[in-house]
Amino acid sequence: MKRVVDQSITSHDATFSASLIHWQKQHGRHQLPWQQTRDAYRIWLSEIMLQQTQVSTVIPYYHRFLQQFPTVKTLAAAPVGQVMSLWAGLGYYTRARNLHRCAQVIARQHRGIFPDDVKSLAALPGIGPSTAAAITAFAYGTRAAILDGNVKRVLCRVFGVEGFPGSQAVERQLWQLAAGLLPERDIEAYTQGLMDLGATVCTRTKPRCDACPMQARCIAHATLRTAELPMRRTKKITPEKRSVMLWVTYEGELLLEQRPPIGIWGGLQSLPELERLGGNPEAADWFAEARTVLADMGEIAQLSVLPDFVHAFTHFRLRVTPLRITLARRHWLAAQDSYHWRAITALESAALPAPVRKLLQG
Repeated sequence: MKRVVDQSITSHDATFSASLIHWQKQHGRHQLPWQQTRDAYRIWLSEIMLQQTQVSTVIPYYHRFLQQFPTVKTLAAAPVGQVMSLWAGLGYYTRARNLHRCAQVIARQHRGIFPDDVKSLAALPGIGPSTAAAITAFAYGTRAAILDGNVKRVLCRVFGVEGFPGSQAVERQLWQLAAGLLPERDIEAYTQGLMDLGATVCTRTKPRCDACPMQARCIAHATLRTAELPMRRTKKITPEKRSVMLWVTYEGELLLEQRPPIGIWGGLQSLPELERLGGNPEAADWFAEARTVLADMGEIAQLSVLPDFVHAFTHFRLRVTPLRITLARRHWLAAQDSYHWRAITALESAALPAPVRKLLQG
């Protein structure tokens, strides 16, 4: 089946935008904490947090960030470690590092004021064209198209767009379509309506077509293809990597390692790891390696192997074997370089990856 989107739509389609705006005003979301404001800082903060993360997960983080950093200048002045600590558990940690960098650029180069044009805003760390369009629409009423995952799904289904939406050709077509659908007025309600429709009605699985204002014109609904559109990327086998984490304690303190600023869980604190192992190594191999590493940390009083846990990243799965270790005596080398000891009672404020925190909490 060929793509059936009407190319004339790329110029304008007033009925689509009018229907969506009317629906949003009647049935859309209006009580989210970052709504009813023109404060670009609050809007930007919410948009970055909402990238690939559900609203219900974001709300408590959003409130905590505003309490700690009420303005972009206070965020810019904060140590990056404090920012990472507040972000811990929200995932996709590059967002937090870019959030801090962006705040510093805004504070130093823009006098704490967010640009009101999409191009300038999209050039800042961690933003990009779709997020920039959303921020400027809500903060300044700028007429600009958004195209996040929810919007792609809505457009692919309503207009019957074939092909994987992440491919360059299909994404280019969707950008043209999104621009052509923009209304002349009520850009805030229209933009929020696209977000609301994708998040609450035109969902990836079990869409509520009976509640959708686009049902009568939706090609996917008419052709019984809501489960097929948008088309998915050809599925690949997800590779799995192995790691051994050392859960080392001594007299009420836990040994943590500061991770490098880039890479997995970049900038966070985590349990020390042995070299990630490929294949299916024998337990004796990493057990011996663990004893060698621990010889520099202290004298072992107790060592036990805990059940594996698996954490899924975007492009691979990480299978972790935790070793629970209690030291009888601690060596000074364990507190050098990237290692440090932290009181177990103070872990709540530590910038720990969510799976590590879950492990420690039992």
